[in-house]
Amino acid sequence: MRPLLLFFATGLLAHATTFYVTVAGLGGEAEYDQRFSTWAQEIDKLVKGSGSDAKVTTLYGPEATKARLQNTLGDIAKQAKPADAVVLMLIGHGSFDGIDYKINLPGPDLSAIELASLLDRIPAGRQLVVNMTSASGASRATLEKPNRAIITATKSGNEKNATIFARYWVEALRDPAADTDKNGVISALEAFRYAEQKTAGFYDTQKHLATEHPMLEDTGKGDGVKEPSAENGEGLLASRFALLRIGDAQIASSTPEKKALLAKREELEGKIDQLKYQKAAMPPDAYKKQLGDLLLDLAKTQAELDK
Repeated sequence: MRPLLLFFATGLLAHATTFYVTVAGLGGEAEYDQRFSTWAQEIDKLVKGSGSDAKVTTLYGPEATKARLQNTLGDIAKQAKPADAVVLMLIGHGSFDGIDYKINLPGPDLSAIELASLLDRIPAGRQLVVNMTSASGASRATLEKPNRAIITATKSGNEKNATIFARYWVEALRDPAADTDKNGVISALEAFRYAEQKTAGFYDTQKHLATEHPMLEDTGKGDGVKEPSAENGEGLLASRFALLRIGDAQIASSTPEKKALLAKREELEGKIDQLKYQKAAMPPDAYKKQLGDLLLDLAKTQAELDK
């Protein structure tokens, strides 16, 4: 396992900042412009209301230009530290000409190559790119990098129809049911699974052939998978990438003492997840002992949080 992943996959650090950038690209038609802008504004509201240490930038309408996005990511590159995280969410239409992917923006479009260059300059140790545009699968190989999780609405650049994945990604951020482990934190992995299943269900219900197949890749290489797991090695970074806190965890994050305990709990949960990914290569007794020790520490931490 890569040393950097070992360090940064342990959840939110107590004094780390997460930079959220959401971009709603050019719709081309009034209906799409309205839809994309609405989704972006809802993400903005949800993130700002989650009680996290976040710096939020949301670009939509005429403001969602290539220059504005370049400037935004450039500013983050100057501010971010290695312990920080970056979440970039792209909504809209994308294109793929067989060579290069581009997101459609007012004025000049932005290519995956240009976007990767901007992200590579940001020193934040954990990065998440959620590309919800059509043809977004074509951006994955260019954007892949260790400690960067990539989620795309499509599996390739050949799926060029308008996507609905963004609709269910937004729904995942506001629906407590997305928090499947009930720890008060919606992770990138949980949001992906929720939105992927809802997207597939939409096409099944409508009895339409699916024109998008969401994928996740967070090892820095590979084609991504529909179902991340310890067996295929995908999903570990995404599982420890907290998007926002809800319920009691959101309330607890407002006090320094509880916030420190939340950070400790998330660190322990990250170590447990990491151990599960290492299970196949470990002697059974060693795995059981380490898991038992971590679960005991987690129970003690939770008891402190519950006081």
